[in-house]
Amino acid sequence: MYKTAMYPGTFDPITNGHLDIIRRASLIFERVIVAVAQSANKKPQFSLKERIEMIEKSTEAIGKVQVRGFCGLLADFATAQNAVVIVRGLRAVSDFEYELQMGYTNTSLNPELETIYFMPNLKNAFISSSIVRAILEHGGKISHLVPAPACAYLRDKGYRCM
Repeated sequence: MYKTAMYPGTFDPITNGHLDIIRRASLIFERVIVAVAQSANKKPQFSLKERIEMIEKSTEAIGKVQVRGFCGLLADFATAQNAVVIVRGLRAVSDFEYELQMGYTNTSLNPELETIYFMPNLKNAFISSSIVRAILEHGGKISHLVPAPACAYLRDKGYRCM
């Protein structure tokens, strides 16, 4: 049985879809590392520190979750963290080609890595961080799209999170 899985992403910000996958992965693995990519090329709205804090607050009750920031190659970071499984989410068919390519790439860099894919539950299938950011930017309601602790964190930072 695999002990450690890694769920990588930018999480800019964490969504209920992300949290759904984290919870489900924690039912299968002894430890789930949420690997928060620095992703300077994506120009995240929230700093790495802010994204880590939102995830930590949102996953406190799960228990088996550790949140770590990283930059560089995911395959190298997984090796350094003793993770042999990468967990990814597939919302739609359009995600599949990219995720398949990334899975093969990570395995080419580290043949010990396996990638497994989770489909989000139906109520979260349409949620993405970019949609949440767009709604947040225009002052719309996001409380049904992000975990309650993340919403409270955003409110504390001066964002309108209703």
